Amino acid sequence: MDAEAIKRSLEGGGLRCTPQRYAVMAFLMEHNRHPTAAEIFEGVNRVDPRSSRATTYNNLRDLVQAGLVREVAVEGRGARFDAKGVRHHHFICDRCGNVEDIEWYDVPRPTSGSFGKRIVRECELIFRGLCTKCAPRHASG
Repeated sequence: MDAEAIKRSLEGGGLRCTPQRYAVMAFLMEHNRHPTAAEIFEGVNRVDPRSSRATTYNNLRDLVQAGLVREVAVEGRGARFDAKGVRHHHFICDRCGNVEDIEWYDVPRPTSGSFGKRIVRECELIFRGLCTKCAPRHASG
């Protein structure tokens, strides 16, 4: 994604395009390996050491709330972040904590009464198990 596209996505999400917010979004667009907040902070600081840890974390929160970034909860480990682009689900390895993108497929909408008065914003599937690297070790151990 080029610089103008990142600026447009921030503005489309109702966010000002500050240098720090741009740097966080650009880092996420370049690194699709689902980095943690600490990894994002370190990566952004390599490019621009003026950004504080608090600013990076606050920008991540704002990007998640604006719907531009997805926070992927990994049990027992730090959350990982993913710039929303192509719709996809996630697979999280129980052993190594690796987060992988899984092809998107539509989930049938629940019946109108099954959620009561709740309003569903979106639905995402998270698959958990052993990744291709950990599964063979599990079978032999």
